[in-house]
Amino acid sequence: MNLKLDENLGERGRLALVHAGHDVQTVSSQNLCAASDETLQVVCQVENRALITLDLDFANPLRFPPAKSPGYAVIRLPKRANAAELNQAVQVLIQALKQESLAGQLWIVEMDRIRIYQPNP
Repeated sequence: MNLKLDENLGERGRLALVHAGHDVQTVSSQNLCAASDETLQVVCQVENRALITLDLDFANPLRFPPAKSPGYAVIRLPKRANAAELNQAVQVLIQALKQESLAGQLWIVEMDRIRIYQPNP
C-alpha cells in the first residue's frame, strides 16, 4: 500500500512499514514538516497515499472525510508513551494492513486494537 508517514513518526516506524512491503514516503523527506493539515491532505490525495499520523486532527471525519481519501490511520498512544509502545501500535497497524485496505477509511490505531470509523447511514 502507498503510505505517507507524518512528521511525528520516526524512522523506526518507516522501516517497519517498508519491511512489511509498503511504499512509504515521509512528510520530512518531502519538506512538508510545516505544512498545514489541509495541505498534507491534498498531497496525500494527489499521491494516492494513506496518511499514518499521531495528529488527532485527522481523527475528525467531519473535517477530513475518510470516504473521499486514500485513508487515515491515527495512532493513539497513552500519555507519555515510549518508543516501545509506538512500535507496538505500528505492528498492530502492519498486521491490519495485511487483512484490509485503509483506502477510504479512518482507523484509530491503539497498542492492542484498531477502531474503524463507521459513519451513520
